Amino acid sequence: MPYVRVRESDSFENALKRFKKQCEKDGILSEIKKREHFEKPSVKRKKKAIAARKKAFKKIRVAVR
Repeated sequence: MPYVRVRESDSFENALKRFKKQCEKDGILSEIKKREHFEKPSVKRKKKAIAARKKAFKKIRVAVR
């Protein structure tokens, strides 16, 4: 669970910005999006394979440069 200590000199906006950054770093938003709808295991495997292909292609493209 992310938390942010708010100092007296901090504004609310600054504290909220740090909290959002901490949530993003912990991967909470991506986890929420992932659990929002049920995804069949076959669909998960397909997405994982597509992501692996994209990553490999990107790695090759960067190596060529």
